[in-house]
Amino acid sequence: MWFASPADVRERLSAVDYLSDDSIATSVFLAGALGKPLLAEGPAGVGKTQLAKAVAAATGARLVRLQCYEGLDEARALYEWNYKKQLLRIQAGQGENWDATHDDIFTEEFLLERPLLAAIRSETPVVLLIDETDKADVEVEGLLLEILSDYQVTIPELGTITAVRRPYVVLTSNATRELSEALKRRCLYLHLEYPAPERERDIVLAQVPGIEAGLAEQLARAVATMRSLELKKAPSIAETIDWANTLIALGRTELDEAAIGSTLGVVLKHASDQTRARKELGL
Repeated sequence: MWFASPADVRERLSAVDYLSDDSIATSVFLAGALGKPLLAEGPAGVGKTQLAKAVAAATGARLVRLQCYEGLDEARALYEWNYKKQLLRIQAGQGENWDATHDDIFTEEFLLERPLLAAIRSETPVVLLIDETDKADVEVEGLLLEILSDYQVTIPELGTITAVRRPYVVLTSNATRELSEALKRRCLYLHLEYPAPERERDIVLAQVPGIEAGLAEQLARAVATMRSLELKKAPSIAETIDWANTLIALGRTELDEAAIGSTLGVVLKHASDQTRARKELGL
């Protein structure tokens, strides 16, 4: 058991400065209790990746991260052979028959673990983060299906490797493309949105030591207003925290017009977004 109850999830995540709500706490608890992967989907910057990191920190597990991208293949996700080392072994064994050399170079010594295989073979607790799954090619989902169904991997030269201990799996998606139904069927689903201003205020208070409650409240309200605009890129929670740290570094105790005007680039990274925000906020 990773967690004793949803209440235990909230308490332990809070201890590592991740403030969860009932939906998050229940999903995190069930993913551990049922041994099923948790698919966290939502806009960029709502804390999906941070959730996996917080679960690892709260449970003392090792975090293994597979960052997905277009062109990701089995060699980068699962395993590959150390070809240079194999070549040196072949050259050193000149004169041996091929069968002996073949059996010698396809062993553990020449195997390079990638994140998926490392998580499957770990004998200690692991949180496997498969980050931005929607950025990977559809073919990668086929690879994930075997792993997430049976928690095992087949390597032709070594046979089938089955997990000694099931990892806690978190997949994240920004919903830039629809994931297959087969993959979703194997997961618990958690949709994350930007937090309400009250919760974001509490997040800022937890993440930024020394900030005054009034300033945290002003920041949360200002960011919520910006997110209501039609922006190219809405501010993430991490950018809200960066904004709070920026104001602390500048010695600001209030989010007035001058403070917003001089630090807007911390939260809005497009000129058109800054122009719209200045107009809407009356700067």
